[in-house]
Amino acid sequence: MADLPTITNNPDVRFLGKLLGDVIRAYGGEALFKRTEYIRSASVDRHRGVGGDVDLGLDRLSLDETLDFVRGFMLFSMLANLAEDRQGVAAEPGADVAAALQRLADEGIGKDKVMDLLEHALVAPVLTAHPTEVRRKSMIDHRNRIAQLMALRDRKVATTQEGDDVEQAITRQIALLWQTRVLRRERLYVADEVETALSYLRDVFLPVLPGLYQRWDRALGERTPSFLKPGSWIGGDRDGNPNVVAESLTAALARSCEAVLGYYLDAVHALGAELSISTDHARVSDELLQLAAASGDDAPSRDDEPYRR
Repeated sequence: MADLPTITNNPDVRFLGKLLGDVIRAYGGEALFKRTEYIRSASVDRHRGVGGDVDLGLDRLSLDETLDFVRGFMLFSMLANLAEDRQGVAAEPGADVAAALQRLADEGIGKDKVMDLLEHALVAPVLTAHPTEVRRKSMIDHRNRIAQLMALRDRKVATTQEGDDVEQAITRQIALLWQTRVLRRERLYVADEVETALSYLRDVFLPVLPGLYQRWDRALGERTPSFLKPGSWIGGDRDGNPNVVAESLTAALARSCEAVLGYYLDAVHALGAELSISTDHARVSDELLQLAAASGDDAPSRDDEPYRR
């Protein structure tokens, strides 16, 4: 973890690996860090065919040491996958809608035909459950938070909204991962599978989809038809799971509705907090004033803020 530049060219992997090494040293002790680093570097040498036979010393680890060692490399694999996923998010040159439209135009296919296709198209990425998924939602939540903080780091943002240093906040999340139990101790039920899927819906799909549609709108020059619609079969599949019944389907649909509507309700509240425009300082249309009057918001403190109402 200290010498990661020797095995990867991905700067995010090196950065996260260094922080993980710092966390292992701080919470697992210097001996665990040095042992883990030795095994890692020796394994790299063996893989490259240098240094001859290397004694990794794995057979001399106690059970507790083995568990700590495995946990460290499991977390490194998680963080490395996160870094590689982030690298893959950046589209290759020409792999966007604007370039695709230009290629179609070169073939004599205009935007009218594209819009007609999209009006009748359906792309549905479906969230599924897996019977061997034993990672706890807490692990997924910490990983997603690290991804959000890395996005801030990409934009050269020094501190979070809470005023914390971004790098320290990432280190804190890695420390939380190190001290969080990875696997479930109890049986996984349908409701648990639904909640895990909803975390991906809230953290991945809902924040990203509006931005995608906005880019497509700009490229097409008009409103893009709603052809991309996430789905899920969790709680409603009939693949032989005896716990999936009508009640579980109803519960899954209700939780999905709550997640989507709650997400957008929070966004509307945030927008309302921002739209503090006062009629004392700006002119607004009669139509807007009529909408504000019909809103039911009669608080005197917002009487002059029709956009917020």
